Amino acid sequence: MPSARILYCHCAYAQVVPKAVKEGVLQELAASGAAFDAVADLCELSARNDPALKQLAAEGDLRIAACYPRAVRWLFSAGGAPLPAEGVQICNMRVDSAEKVAGALLGGAPGEEAQ
Repeated sequence: MPSARILYCHCAYAQVVPKAVKEGVLQELAASGAAFDAVADLCELSARNDPALKQLAAEGDLRIAACYPRAVRWLFSAGGAPLPAEGVQICNMRVDSAEKVAGALLGGAPGEEAQ
């Protein structure tokens, strides 16, 4: 099991991530037994300046399943919680398969950004 904190964004409002990919990643995370945090929508957290973003950004070793890495970094910054340059892996559920994203979250090397 990874020691990194895993954050899964369900992208509930924008609906830009394919439903099958979101569901596949969520199923694989749940089946793995790994601890993870699931949020309905990072865009909403950012818009509300949710304190949870600061907490997540401060932890360092973080793996995020959401959309484009640049957009995720911008959302954290706009929410007052810029992500560190190192130790954050952002997996793009808009373009990658559920298997690739889940594999990166559960076993990929920290610090890599999947496009």
